[in-house]
Amino acid sequence: MKTTGKQPAQTDSHNIAQCLCLVARPALVAVALSFCISPYAGAQTAPQGTDSTTPLHLLQPDYPTPYGKTTVDDITKVLQRVYTYLEATTPPELVDKQTGQEIKNYKNPGDNAILKPGDYRLISYEWGVTYAGMLSAGEATGDSRFTEYTARRLKFIASLAPYYWARMKVKALAESPLRSVLEPHALDDAGAMCAAMIKAERAGVKANLEPLINNYIDYISNKQLRLSGGTLARNRPLPNTLWLDDLFMSVPALAQMGKLTGERRYYDDAVKQVLQFSERMFNKEKGLYMHGWVQGMEPHPQFHWARANGWAVMTMVELLDVLPKDHPGYNKVMTQLQAHVKGLAAYQSGEGFWHQLVDRNDTYLETSATAIYTYAITRAINRGWLDKQAYGPMALLAWNAVATKVNDKGQVEGTCVGTGMGFDPAFYFYRPVNVYAAHSYGPVLLAGAEMINLLKGNKYKINDSSVQFPSR
Repeated sequence: MKTTGKQPAQTDSHNIAQCLCLVARPALVAVALSFCISPYAGAQTAPQGTDSTTPLHLLQPDYPTPYGKTTVDDITKVLQRVYTYLEATTPPELVDKQTGQEIKNYKNPGDNAILKPGDYRLISYEWGVTYAGMLSAGEATGDSRFTEYTARRLKFIASLAPYYWARMKVKALAESPLRSVLEPHALDDAGAMCAAMIKAERAGVKANLEPLINNYIDYISNKQLRLSGGTLARNRPLPNTLWLDDLFMSVPALAQMGKLTGERRYYDDAVKQVLQFSERMFNKEKGLYMHGWVQGMEPHPQFHWARANGWAVMTMVELLDVLPKDHPGYNKVMTQLQAHVKGLAAYQSGEGFWHQLVDRNDTYLETSATAIYTYAITRAINRGWLDKQAYGPMALLAWNAVATKVNDKGQVEGTCVGTGMGFDPAFYFYRPVNVYAAHSYGPVLLAGAEMINLLKGNKYKINDSSVQFPSR
């Protein structure tokens, strides 16, 4: 797909038994079936013009995505490229908006202070995911540079907060570089950043983040619009609209707050959101979520946008990661996660990616959603929530696909730009992709880190060109 110019970040053997064991991995079925051949086929040889001594069943497929041995070192190199690029292009600095000179006095930076422009914004939901991804990458690789990336930037934000808190009392924050932190106006402002800050605190990052965390949670719990039953909603593009994206913009923060404080009310709200969104927006026949739902609209057009489905599956993994097993909603969320992954598995392309509209293979293959699915599915395997033999090969294929989109500079290609809610197919079909769309960086880091954990904890083999994760 043709890309546009730079934009700022924004709102898937020879015997039948082996073949049958792959039906839960649709992206690999074609590979498996190509080797389910008659015993007589072994006598056939390649036609003239090829190596005529090679039996046909031993000819190697021409895979468009690397299909073979992937190592921890391979993955680590991809993550390091991403780190190197982001470290250089997202500076944690204040500058004077008129002169461009760096401001080092954080206690009184003055009215002309702005965050130094970089390729991406330091304060956004996309960068909340990136901060969490850097923490995970640091833990998986043992490379402290990833962890320090997040620590340095969150400390920077926290160090500015006292000055701007005080300024709130005497002046509107419309021009403040911390406006969305101190005065959030949407779940996009609050949830992902809040969850990342709590994860950083739990990981031992020393910064004064508690006031910011409490402010974010207060917005999510008490100020965001809700329907009468308590479901988080927006009044755009139409009144009383549910955005699937908002699961991720709220639930992980609530879940992390439950873990941090031990207060069950946060878990209760998180579980309620997942179940109430799913009741309205999950298509059980397809195993996919619709992107949006508008109260009173009947029938509602269903567009199964890939990245929104990513936010949903990621939300359930993040919730289950900290939700006490004795919580009454635990099994319900687990069942919903497994149903969703089963649905997603049926739509993985042969290249390993998923499409922009998951169930429309005439839409383009999209990177950010594929990275999110890779992370969520692999983490669920690592936690024992999904069968590694059924889903491990498709996750590995997905990671290999994603890795092809990380270029030599460390930029992630093939990512759909920020997307609102549409009611016709063209809206989703023709959304631009751009290397500066910020949505892939955190998911790539998360996916790579979780894939490292999978490969460290399990052995896999290529058997007649079919990836298998044997039982240990």
